[in-house]
Amino acid sequence: MASSHIILPKEEEEEAAAAAVAEVGLGAAVEADHDHRPYQEQGPGKAALPFSATCVRISRDSYPNLRALRNASTMTLHDDDAAFVKLEEGDYGYVLDDVPHLTDYLPDLPTFPNPLQDHPAYSTVKQYFVNADDTVPEKVVVQKNSPRGVHFRRAGPRQRVYFESEEAKACIVTCGGLCPGLNTVIRELVCGLSHMYNVSNVFGIQNGYKGFYSSNYLPMTPKSVNDIHKRGGTVLGTSRGGHDTKKIVDNIQDRGINQVFIIGGDGTQKGAYEIYKEIRRRGLQVAVAGIPKTIDNDIAVIDKSFGFDTAVEEAQRAINAAHVEASSAENGIGLVKLMGRYSGFIAMYATLASRDVDCCLIPESPFYLEGEGGLFEYIDRRLKENNHTVIVVAEGAGQDLIAQSIPAADQQDASGNKLLLDVGLWLTHKIKDYCKSKKMEMTIKYIDPTYMIRAIPSNASDNVYCTLLAHSAIHGAMAGYSFTVGMVNGRHAYIPFHRVTSTRNKVRITDRMWARLLSSTNQPSFLSQKDIDAAREADKAANRMKSREDAKKQSTPVLANGEK
Repeated sequence: MASSHIILPKEEEEEAAAAAVAEVGLGAAVEADHDHRPYQEQGPGKAALPFSATCVRISRDSYPNLRALRNASTMTLHDDDAAFVKLEEGDYGYVLDDVPHLTDYLPDLPTFPNPLQDHPAYSTVKQYFVNADDTVPEKVVVQKNSPRGVHFRRAGPRQRVYFESEEAKACIVTCGGLCPGLNTVIRELVCGLSHMYNVSNVFGIQNGYKGFYSSNYLPMTPKSVNDIHKRGGTVLGTSRGGHDTKKIVDNIQDRGINQVFIIGGDGTQKGAYEIYKEIRRRGLQVAVAGIPKTIDNDIAVIDKSFGFDTAVEEAQRAINAAHVEASSAENGIGLVKLMGRYSGFIAMYATLASRDVDCCLIPESPFYLEGEGGLFEYIDRRLKENNHTVIVVAEGAGQDLIAQSIPAADQQDASGNKLLLDVGLWLTHKIKDYCKSKKMEMTIKYIDPTYMIRAIPSNASDNVYCTLLAHSAIHGAMAGYSFTVGMVNGRHAYIPFHRVTSTRNKVRITDRMWARLLSSTNQPSFLSQKDIDAAREADKAANRMKSREDAKKQSTPVLANGEK
């Protein structure tokens, strides 16, 4: 299969790379799994090119592989990301969106046999190591004539590693809000490094990013983390903000850390990306592995984030309590506010699982209160039919309506997130005022279980998922990659940082899952025809753009070295 594997080098390597290519040309592709030297072998009498000379930096607007990436995904590639993008294009529209590797800027690093090949636990495994060319498709449903699209490097142990066990020195940090499963991930990182790779130097960074330069590093052993998965929260502590890239990397360098495991949401992963960039600029042999965490399940690309299953399960308790309260009173209303700043996944899945919910409100689907087809009319109808009603609302829903009645300053927290007004409390008062105006007796109970859900230990499903994420992160870091790890279409993969930070996963109200919810609750969609048409037009526009780019790509032949 003819393919082009292009690694875009640093700015300072640009002139040398261009000169070298002009002199000798660009040859064979870089070996896919970095098990061998990542530069092209030259023929007799020719000096071997430096690694930077086998790479070509080409404008992101003219380079066909970057266009292919934009064809195959809805991601917008920023200019500052283009310098770190690694793409391999193959037949039938195949595009590998690869992750950075130590040999991208340190080409002469020695490799070592993976200790797992002598591990008794793996002695019965049919295949110790993943194949070098194994990839995971971003889109699993395709049509007969569809291009193969974007793929990611498959996670798992590699035959060769770039850190000797006794020389490896790892650190772990948790940032942002709490989430079920944080302690499980910490435990499995410590135990996995120790038990699988014989790494004895593992440290915990306390209280988030600022702990790199403001706290002592906490030594961690399998014994010290043995039962932490039974507790909620994080034993390392967490915080928002505090990200000073230079100070963080200074401390990583001074302490001799060569593997950094960062657990946090999209803002935290952006910080991990900046740390990687600074590490690369300094030429340090340090791998950065991000493990995405968000209870809202709004991380792009991945199937789901850890803690989500636990959150949905625990949300059932709050919904059940609201249902009991509502059904036990005349004209009883139970109102439950669940997490979901920008994405309503918890509210949607908890509603579908409960079957006791009459109405679910999420940020992606606008709603209105008064008039025909509005929320008040629907509540009135359900009370007359059932004598009670249960409403679930995501915390980010209805913020535009609240802003119309409660002017508020545009404030942000330390992570840069907009501070939201309490939609549950606001909606409670609005419903009370409506019923009072109708001279309708009613009882409303408002339940906000947000911090209860965030603080509990993870359930069995999430514990298993956390273990797999931690092990995949360890395998990738030992193999020299820097990445965010996640499950894509049921397979664990290494995903470039910019892919999980450039967009946000949201509920698509034009998809069947939202239609299933509307069918289950029998609630109105609250969407005007204008809203529906706008959502459909947005989908059509994205498809038209993709089709045009596909046609342009098919009409432009691409040589093995990426040139037209």
